[in-house]
Amino acid sequence: MYIPESVEINEVVLRDGIQNDKKIVPTDDKVRLVHDLAACGIRRMEISSFVNKKLVPQMADAEELWERIERKKDVIYSALILSEKGLDRAIRCRVPHVSFFVSASETHSIKNSNKTVEEAMKEALRLIGKARDAGMGVRAGVMNTFGCAYDGKVPVSAVLKHVRAFMEREPDEIGLADTTGMANPRQSAELLKLVKDVTGDTPLSVHFHNTRDLGLANVWAAINEGVTIFDSSLGGLGGCPFIPGAKGNIATEDFLHMMHEMDILTGVDLNRFIDVSLGFEKVMGQTFPAFVTHLQKAACGC
Repeated sequence: MYIPESVEINEVVLRDGIQNDKKIVPTDDKVRLVHDLAACGIRRMEISSFVNKKLVPQMADAEELWERIERKKDVIYSALILSEKGLDRAIRCRVPHVSFFVSASETHSIKNSNKTVEEAMKEALRLIGKARDAGMGVRAGVMNTFGCAYDGKVPVSAVLKHVRAFMEREPDEIGLADTTGMANPRQSAELLKLVKDVTGDTPLSVHFHNTRDLGLANVWAAINEGVTIFDSSLGGLGGCPFIPGAKGNIATEDFLHMMHEMDILTGVDLNRFIDVSLGFEKVMGQTFPAFVTHLQKAACGC
């Protein structure tokens, strides 16, 4: 059993977390949430994607959001990029770090980006170079790594092919995303072993969904394979707009609780984070899926 001294959280509530929600979050509330997350100790967050606002209206205010946030020097602010137009917008907004993800599923690739896997990969590889020229940090990743709701099982060979192609562009990090929440711990461990043989010393991050209640079990499997960078979402919000039913990221507060109970450092104040989560519940007008938040709420009679 491997237990690291610390792990790193990439908070994705402002991108993956709310992108599929019908309630459009006011920009004022987004800005406040960015600042509150940083105050809790979150040192890395994905705060938007630059996509067609007609397809994902929640992201329509991306430029305004980037203009208004107060950027702290010790926080990595990132955006998801799916097209050259999106990258151009990010460059104009002085976004310091971007993520490029290509699906390992042909059907999902068409629905997500209107491109075949081959077309999406070719463009991503080219855009990584453009982002590098603009001085951006880059994460390159594979969606539907552990399976696809449309195409079923995804061949390991397809995932490794993507990773090898990305590694030729020397990204700062490789990411693997369980876009439809189909991963199980054994599968996660076995695939991560193979991917690490390709990535070597390049940092590896994972993005698990909790769609089938296996999110934290997959986290534990990944930790035992040496992974220390994890995407998670405040409250457990999230889901892909182009995959019906694929909702539920790992809840950041549940992830934090698990790490702290095992004496693994996160740098985040859990109690303060819970307060922020409860406040954002009021903004969204809903109760979030996270467990720890509501246990604490019940205990204090809030």
